[in-house]
Amino acid sequence: MTFDRRDLLIRTLGGVLALGLPRRALAQTDVARVDALIAKMTLEEKAGQMTCLADSFRPFNPPNPQVGIQDEKRLAQEIRKGRVGCLFNGIGVAGGRRAQEIAVKDSRLGIPLLFAGDVIHGLKTIFPVPLAEASSFDPALCERTARAQAIEATAAGLHLTFAPMVDVARDQRWGRVVEGAGEDVTLTGLLSAARIRGFQGRDLRRDDSLLACPKHFAAYGAVAAGLEYGNVDISEETLRETHLPPFGKAFAAGALTTMAAFNEINGVPATADSELLTDILRGEMQFRGFVFSDYTADEELVAHGFAEDDRDAARLAVLAGVDMSMQSGLYIRYLPDLVKSGAVPMGTIDVAVRRILYVKAAIGLFDNPWRSLNEEAEKTRIFTPAHRALSREAATRSVVLLKNEGVLPIDPARRQAIALIGPFAQDTANLYGPWAFYGDPDKGVDIATGLRAALPDPTKLTITRGSDISGPIDGGIAKAVAAAKAADIVLLAIGESQAMSGEAQSRTVIEIPPAQQALADAVAATGKPVVILLRHGRALALHDGVANAQAILATWFLGSEAGHAIADILLGKVDPSGKLPVSFPWESGQEPFYYDRKSTGRPVLGNGSSEYKARYATTDNSARFPFGHGLTYTDFVLDQLKLSDSALRWDAAIEVTARITNKGDRKGSEVVQLYTRDRVASRTRPIRELKRMARVTLAPGESKTVRFSLSRVDLEFVGARSQRIAEPGAFDLWVGQSSVGGLKGEFTLYAKS
Repeated sequence: MTFDRRDLLIRTLGGVLALGLPRRALAQTDVARVDALIAKMTLEEKAGQMTCLADSFRPFNPPNPQVGIQDEKRLAQEIRKGRVGCLFNGIGVAGGRRAQEIAVKDSRLGIPLLFAGDVIHGLKTIFPVPLAEASSFDPALCERTARAQAIEATAAGLHLTFAPMVDVARDQRWGRVVEGAGEDVTLTGLLSAARIRGFQGRDLRRDDSLLACPKHFAAYGAVAAGLEYGNVDISEETLRETHLPPFGKAFAAGALTTMAAFNEINGVPATADSELLTDILRGEMQFRGFVFSDYTADEELVAHGFAEDDRDAARLAVLAGVDMSMQSGLYIRYLPDLVKSGAVPMGTIDVAVRRILYVKAAIGLFDNPWRSLNEEAEKTRIFTPAHRALSREAATRSVVLLKNEGVLPIDPARRQAIALIGPFAQDTANLYGPWAFYGDPDKGVDIATGLRAALPDPTKLTITRGSDISGPIDGGIAKAVAAAKAADIVLLAIGESQAMSGEAQSRTVIEIPPAQQALADAVAATGKPVVILLRHGRALALHDGVANAQAILATWFLGSEAGHAIADILLGKVDPSGKLPVSFPWESGQEPFYYDRKSTGRPVLGNGSSEYKARYATTDNSARFPFGHGLTYTDFVLDQLKLSDSALRWDAAIEVTARITNKGDRKGSEVVQLYTRDRVASRTRPIRELKRMARVTLAPGESKTVRFSLSRVDLEFVGARSQRIAEPGAFDLWVGQSSVGGLKGEFTLYAKS
C-alpha cells in the first residue's frame, strides 16, 4: 500500500525511530533521557506508563459506562507508585496541577502525566458537530475551528484530544456518523488532516498545542447494519481503498497517537489484530506514535470470545500493538506477570513505553511538566468573543439549503408574521449535539433567541412547541395549526434530539419521530409556506409534510451560536453555501447508501425500463438529496469545460477548467466538485469518485475559471494482491455542483512508455 507521506513529520534518529515535530526533530537529549528512564524502570512502572485512567482530580463528565472509576485519594496513590501514565476527561488547571505535582514530585522517577480528553467539537465554545462542519467542504475552516478548540482545551489543562474521528461512515443508522466527515474518502482525508494541523499547531511544545488522536483504527464506520460496536466483514480491497486512506492523510499531517477500534474485522477484534496494528499501521503506513485502546476495549476481548480471560486479553492486546490501555486497568494488573512468565517479551513492553515517552518528550512535558496548566490562560482563553464569532461563522457555513421554492431568504423589511413551531424552537438542551459534555448548556443561543435578536420587530414572531421530541403534547397540534394560520410563514424546528445521535445511538429507522411528523403534516395542511429547520446528526429519510415543505434547511447541531447562525441564514444576512457530506435516502431501508456505489450488471439507465434492474420495489437506487448537494440564494451556472489534453500520460498531468458564473442578484459561494469514473478496470469501479473541490465566491454577474489538475495517482485503486495500481484506459469526468449531473468530459490514461 502506498500513502502520501510528503508531510509526514517522522524521522530516524540514531537508529531509533523518533517522532518528528514541525520545524524541530526530537532532540538527541530526549532520546537519551527516554533510554535512561527505561533502564531504571521496574516492570510495574512500565505497565503504569501504559495505563490511562479516568481523571478524578478534576470535574469528570463521563460520556462512557462507569467502569473502574477511582476516587481522588486512591488515584493519587496509584500515581505515586508510578502505576498511571495518562489521565483523561477531567478539565481544570488546579486539579491538573495537583495530579501532576504528585507524578513529578512524589513518584520514584518523576515522569509527568499526559492529560487527555474528548474535545470532539469544542470545550466551552461549542462548534458545529464534525459532520455539520464537513458540509463546509472547507479544510481551512476546519483547521481554524480545531485551532480554537486547542486553545481552549490546553487552557483547561489538556495535552491531547481523542479526535478527529476519521471513519468513513456509509450507513446512516450508525449513531457515530455525527462525529466524522461523512461518506467520502477524499473529503474525510482532507478535513481530518486539516483538523490535526489545527489541533497541534506549528510547534508541539507550545502550551496551546493539543495532540490529535485520529480514530478508530480501523473500519469502525463499516459496522454491519450500522450497529454500534458491531462486526465488520469486509474485503481487503475495501478496507484498503475506503477505510485506511484517511488515516494515511491523518498520519501525514503529523498525528502522533491513534486509537484502535472497538469492532472486529473479519473475525479478529481490532484491539488484538497484529496484522492491522503492527503489519499495516507500523509497517506499511510507517506510523511511529503510540496506540490507545478504546474505552475498556482490551477487556472486551473476553466478551468478543477472542480472549479466555482478562489476563489473556491484556496479552493479546499488547502483542498486537496496543501501547496504552484505557480504563480497564488490565495492563497494570497483568503485564508484569505476563513478562515474568515469558508470555510477553520484555522487548514488546519497552517498545510501547518508548513510544509513549517519546510523545511526552515531543510535547515538552519532561522539560516543563506544567505546560497547559496556567491559571491565567484558563481565565482568558476560554469562551472568548473571538471563539464565539468563529463558532457563529462555522455554523452558518455548515447549514445546507436542501430545497427552496422561493420562500427564502425572509425579507425582514416586509415585517411578515412568523410562526416558529416545534420542539426545538426555543430549546437549549439540544443545541450542541453529542460529545460536548464540557459545554455549558445555558450559554447556547436557541433559534427563538437568535431570531428575536435579528428581526426588526420581534413581536412579529410567535412561538409554539406543537409536540415534544418523542411524543405528542395535549393540544399541541391544535395550537400549532392556529399559529400557522395566523402567520405569513412558518418555521418548523424539528428533528433529532442530541441523544439520538452519537455513540450507542444506532437507529433502525432514520426518520423524523412520529409525533413530530404528525405535527409537520398538520402544519403543512394549513397551506401556509413552511420552512423546515432540521436538527439532526445524520442523513434522514424525509416524508410527507417535511419532504414537501417549500424550503428545507439541514441545520444539524450547530453549537453555541446555533440560533444566531440560523437567523443569519433565514434572513439572508449570510447566504447558505454548505454541501451534503452524506446522501439523504428516500427510505431508511436503502441504508447503507452512498454516492460512489457500483453500477451492478443491471443498472437503471436514464428513463429506460427499471424492470429487473438494480432498484428497490418501492424506490429507485438514488438519493432524495445526493452527496455534494446544497443550494444557495443565488444562481450559479457552470459552462466551458475544457481539458488541456484528451490523453493523460503516465507521468504527467492534465488540467481541467470550467467557467462558473453567478447569474443571480446576490453575492454567493459555490463548491465546484470534480468526479471521475474508470470505465473498465480489473476491479469494478464506482459510478463516480470525488477527486477535487474548490470553493468560489462571486458577486452578481461575476465569472471565474476554476482549475483542477489530475495525475495518474488520482486514478489509482486497490487491485490484485492488495496493490495500488492505475490501469490505462478511458475515464469519464464531471465538473458539477453535486455528485449528480454536471459538465461531462472524458480522457484516456496512456500506459507508461
